[in-house]
Amino acid sequence: MSQLTLNHPQGEERLTLFAEVIIPISVPLLFTYRVPYELNEHIAIGSRVIVPLGKSKILTGIVNSISEEAPKDMQTRMLLEVLDPEPVVNPLQLQLFHWMAEYYVCTLGEVLNVAIPSGLKLSSQSRIQLNPDFEEESLDAPLNDKEFRLVESLRNNESLTYAEAAELLEVKTLYHIIKSLISKEAILLFEEVKEKYKPKMEKRLRLTEAYAGDVDLLESLFEELEKRPKQVDLLLQYLREVPVMQQPSRNQLGIAKQELMANDLSTSSLNTLIKNGIMEEYTVKVSRFGPIEESEGKEISLNPHQEHAYQQILSSFEEQTVSLLHGITGSGKTEIYMKLIRDVLDGGGQVLYLLPEIALTTQIVKRLQTVMGMDVGVYHSRFSDNERVEVWQGVQDGTYPFVLGVRSAIFLPFDRLELIIVDEEHEHSYKAHDPAPRYQARDVATYLGHLHQAKVLMGSATPSFESYYHSQQGKYGYIPLLHRYGDAQLPQLELVDMIAERKRKTLKGEFSSVLIDAIQQALDLEEQVIIFQNRRGYAPFMQCEDCANTPTCHQCAVSLTYHMHRNELVCHYCGYKERSPSTCPSCDSTRLQLVGFGTEKLEEDLHLLFPAANIARMDLDSTRRKYSYQRLIDAFEKRETDILVGTQMVTKGLDFDHVSLVGVLDADRILHFPDFRSHERTFQLITQVSGRAGRREKPGRVIIQTKQPNHPVIGNILYNDFEGLYKTEIRERHDFHYPPFTRMIRLVVKHDDPEKAHRAAEVLCQKLKPAFGASRILGPQEPVIGKIRNLYLMELFLKLEREKINQRKARQEIKEQVRAMLSDRSWGKLFITIDVDPY
Repeated sequence: MSQLTLNHPQGEERLTLFAEVIIPISVPLLFTYRVPYELNEHIAIGSRVIVPLGKSKILTGIVNSISEEAPKDMQTRMLLEVLDPEPVVNPLQLQLFHWMAEYYVCTLGEVLNVAIPSGLKLSSQSRIQLNPDFEEESLDAPLNDKEFRLVESLRNNESLTYAEAAELLEVKTLYHIIKSLISKEAILLFEEVKEKYKPKMEKRLRLTEAYAGDVDLLESLFEELEKRPKQVDLLLQYLREVPVMQQPSRNQLGIAKQELMANDLSTSSLNTLIKNGIMEEYTVKVSRFGPIEESEGKEISLNPHQEHAYQQILSSFEEQTVSLLHGITGSGKTEIYMKLIRDVLDGGGQVLYLLPEIALTTQIVKRLQTVMGMDVGVYHSRFSDNERVEVWQGVQDGTYPFVLGVRSAIFLPFDRLELIIVDEEHEHSYKAHDPAPRYQARDVATYLGHLHQAKVLMGSATPSFESYYHSQQGKYGYIPLLHRYGDAQLPQLELVDMIAERKRKTLKGEFSSVLIDAIQQALDLEEQVIIFQNRRGYAPFMQCEDCANTPTCHQCAVSLTYHMHRNELVCHYCGYKERSPSTCPSCDSTRLQLVGFGTEKLEEDLHLLFPAANIARMDLDSTRRKYSYQRLIDAFEKRETDILVGTQMVTKGLDFDHVSLVGVLDADRILHFPDFRSHERTFQLITQVSGRAGRREKPGRVIIQTKQPNHPVIGNILYNDFEGLYKTEIRERHDFHYPPFTRMIRLVVKHDDPEKAHRAAEVLCQKLKPAFGASRILGPQEPVIGKIRNLYLMELFLKLEREKINQRKARQEIKEQVRAMLSDRSWGKLFITIDVDPY
């Protein structure tokens, strides 16, 4: 490769740099761009840059590396702009992105697309609009000719695309103009669909310096304004809110304009005071999360069992990077976490606390803020793009040394991370399915800990069998915590034989007589009830009694789920929906029946059975809005809700004082799900939801409705026999070559032609056999759901021994074979997804 230099006008040589850029799209290559000389001092590894791609696309990328060497046999285009004064991605993040791309067999661009908040991205689909708060008179320097023309055009147009703006100004690139207008707060950039990040600005008011520091001048001012009562009222209100005479320094901060003027004060009087140099208005950037009010916090008091576990964790961390805290439900794991978090924060380190569900963040943030005495950065998908960017920036600038979030929080720009807590580590929600990377956040957390030389603590009442196996093999530290906090008793579990109840005709809908009586008893004692059913909607499907026709999705090979409150049939795979028919579309019969039941049906039945009770539902349908979780949980905590019906969301670590009864419906459906983890997951789900009962001095009661009361796994649940189930399952997994003894990789072949999907899967299987052998490949076979979004599916599974197989080479071989097939255009519309550790 050749090194390029150019002659500076004064005769000196100057260096030409080349930047290798990661672009957030699914392409296997990184692109190299030439850096304009004037940007040499501004560009750095991890910087956001604007680059051209193809004929017309403009994208935001992240600089992966910088070189003085020109790429060989490749023409380079010019990089357009560096967006930030400091890099937004640090070197450790880049290492994580590279590892994830290699391990999960995807591209760096796909990792970046998931990792970076949308608010930090820019593309040619962006549009420009005039900032409604822009005031040209307030600028220190006037707009130049092109800036003025663009602003004037935006006054007459709602928005412009980049292409329209470039055509208007007769320029090829206008990014320097856009950057200048953004810095002058004259324009805003936004996506056609998603708005881009902009800081939240607040207008504030204060006395001018002359009046703030001179009591005599203030007093004489009131005498002058004696005949202007509205101005006097405004000044007096300001002095009540900002005690300048007692604390002159408070004037510097002033008061929010909106807060002061909320007292029905005169706007014209304010404008007069500003015009006369008595008050001044200024704008500051403020957090969307409100002011951070740090306090001393509360003393974290551990009982003897917790203290012993805490000391064991510290001892374990001396030898192990990763440790497993196996604490039964209600044992007080959170208090131990808080003690460890405070230790790290007191030493100046950062902490990441991962949770599997957004619902959990609602309840635990309050506890953490109260006890820790500081603000907690919260990061999850229900936040807007702007809010997520603010947390990202808050981690960078030190505002949030402690972050609590769901799986995507692993991508935040930590630089002094010392502790990662993975709470409820067994939860399947830590696994991302679509799009790539299809990562398992629990496993990525262990690698993140390795990069930062941080400690990782996994916690669960029902650990995943993989984590428990690693702890028993000495790979992880192991800390048991087998006593409930405050000596609360584990709930009493009871089984109800649903076949016997049906024979006795004592069922009311899907509720046994035992459960109905128990609910009534709890309500009479003013206690609360949780009902768990792992299926949302009103009924799984609708069926004609005459011809047995069942409405199915036109795009997926599944029946449509009936949702009563919308009177719609909905596909839970692609979102397709249609109005519920009044007659059978096949035979025109009016005899349509609903088969099965979901949370919505249970909610309706409970209203009929207990009309005086306040009943709420927590599932995906009832929590789509941003603060839905918070409202539901707050109402339940305040005892405004008597019965809470929910899906898996109600099983995950929620802590309520007054729940005395938990009802588990349709346990058999979970037990017989076609998955080698079904027994493990059944134990976890039912044990976890059972743990919501009796968490204080009152013992709880759990009623499990099942058609198989003698099933061995039901017995393990009844006697809380985690060890017994683990030993049985681990023997079977060893014998049949399942994790943790092998690594599994799932390949899904998709095509809009079913015959081509089958044939492509067979061809892929044959291509893989020479490298792996037929015994390590399961399939190809049609999955349980054989068609989704008009694509027909076939799947293969590879089971690769941890010891005998070079995992990195295996993934590379799979990647090459898949890429070769996808590059063969004779297949037409062929898609192949690779899912490492699919379960």
